[in-house]
Order: sequence, then C-alpha cells, then structure tokens
Amino acid sequence: MQNVMTQTYELEDEARTLQLGAELASLVKPGDVIALHGGLGAGKTTFSRGLICALVPVVEDVPSPTYTLVQAYDGPEFPVWHFDLYRLESPDEMDEIGWDETQDGVALIEWPDKAGSRLPAWRLDIVFDFEGEHRRVTLEPHGEDWQKRCDEFRF
Repeated sequence: MQNVMTQTYELEDEARTLQLGAELASLVKPGDVIALHGGLGAGKTTFSRGLICALVPVVEDVPSPTYTLVQAYDGPEFPVWHFDLYRLESPDEMDEIGWDETQDGVALIEWPDKAGSRLPAWRLDIVFDFEGEHRRVTLEPHGEDWQKRCDEFRF
C-alpha cells in the first residue's frame, strides 16, 4: 500500500479559497473525481466556484447544487459536474442524477460519503476544517497519478 503524502494550507479568507480552487484547476483532467469533505460553511462550494470558473471561463454564476443535486458546466476542453449529495438517501440515487455521464469530464462532489461504494478509489480528497477564523484545507491524493500531480502542486 502506498503512503499518501498530504498537503495542508491555511486560508485566511474567501478570496484565498477561490484562488486555491482556481490554481488546482491546472491539475485536473477528464475522468477525475474530487471529493470535498467538510461541514456546513467550511468552504466546499467557494472552492468549487474557483475551480469551475477557471475551467469554464464563460460561466457567470456557480450556485450551490444543494437543491438541484448537480450542476453541469460545458468547459472548452471537457465538462465539469458539481454534485452536492447532502440530500441523497442512498448511493443508488446517483443513477438518477447522472453519475454515469461524468466519465468524460471532472466530477466535484460535496458530501462524498453519501456516494458509498460509488466513490472511486482513485480520486483527490480535499478536507475543509475550521481553524479559528481561518480554514484549513488538506489535499489527500488517492492513486499514484494524483499523488504525482499533488507533489508538483505549490500554492
């Protein structure tokens, strides 16, 4: 079993959270899954906005998919799917919200624990925690390719 080398960042404000998302966009490629872990208000959607706006420059608004469960964006190179699984009762419901259509793009998943065994083993986990007034964000790569990309990433 491979050792996972994590990276942790302290983010002092919303602008810095958006910037982390935008800069991490340079790492992603079609087929990637990014699982966003953290409580309510931890910064998952703000991070997603930064990443989505970097990948889909023509997008004007990136709303939280809490009520729609998924938002799809057509990027110039590949689609981006933003899932919020908070309201899912069962991983089987992922079929109903288009999970199987995401292989040709990037899937961002808020509340990934609700995906159960549907969450792929090869993914990037990003854990958001509160650290006083700041956010602590930890990148946890799973899979050799993600580990290599994260090792080369600097923020």
